Amino acid sequence: MWVSNEWTEYELLDAACGERLERWGKHILIRPDPQVIWKTPKSHPKWRTPDAVYKRSDTGGGAWEKSSLPSSWELNYKELTFRVKPMNFKHTGIFPEQACNWDMAQKLITARGRPVKVLNLFAYTGGATVACAKAGAEVTHVDAAKGMVAWAKENAALNKVEARWIVDDCLGFVNREIRRGNTYDAVIMDPPSYGRGPNGEIWKLEENLFDFLFTLEKLLSKDALFVFINSYTTGLAPSVLKYLADTVITAKHGGSTDAHELGLHVTLSDGNLPCGATARWIHY
Repeated sequence: MWVSNEWTEYELLDAACGERLERWGKHILIRPDPQVIWKTPKSHPKWRTPDAVYKRSDTGGGAWEKSSLPSSWELNYKELTFRVKPMNFKHTGIFPEQACNWDMAQKLITARGRPVKVLNLFAYTGGATVACAKAGAEVTHVDAAKGMVAWAKENAALNKVEARWIVDDCLGFVNREIRRGNTYDAVIMDPPSYGRGPNGEIWKLEENLFDFLFTLEKLLSKDALFVFINSYTTGLAPSVLKYLADTVITAKHGGSTDAHELGLHVTLSDGNLPCGATARWIHY
């Protein structure tokens, strides 16, 4: 497991009975997590005094119950700064377990010693975009949600970096870039488990990821550096992502793929909570 354990302003204090107890800077949040199936006692004192709790609705969705919480605040990770905003579907705009991927991407970009063109697909609020740009990469950020791209621009401004911002369907953008003859040295992708395209097309990760990756491979430059594939689909093992990457990318470009679960350290139990999986194809 790759564990993002170098945070100072984020902390997973405890996890029990289907929920996480988290410290986001000065603020304590409780959020549901379906993987927390153990019914251990909620002995940490902060369980009783959270600033906000996300409560699921019996009819779907849910809402935050807040005692005292600003609409947004800043959170730092090493030299990076992000805007945190409690929003629908329990999200905050940051997936802290991705920090180990940000670190690796920065390490690879810095070691290359020359300009690196990075494509960040399904790029959300731009954690990876900001990290790569801070390391000196030229980043293209693509997400179909206009609001998420606007949020990513806020994060970029906080870090005094810039990117090429694209509001578009990722598959449509990839196909157009192929026709234009553009290529990239690195790709980071965080595709959803389920979604709909601009014309109502249904996206299911297990059914569509291979075809998407097969198409995406055509965008890699001749001396491509890395491809990171993230997945939050619980039934998709890291070894499946590795097999896909090796079949589609390694077979043509060389290099090698490593894949593991991502995790966050739980302070109270001294264990690690799994938070999805990542495959990293790297060509040194």
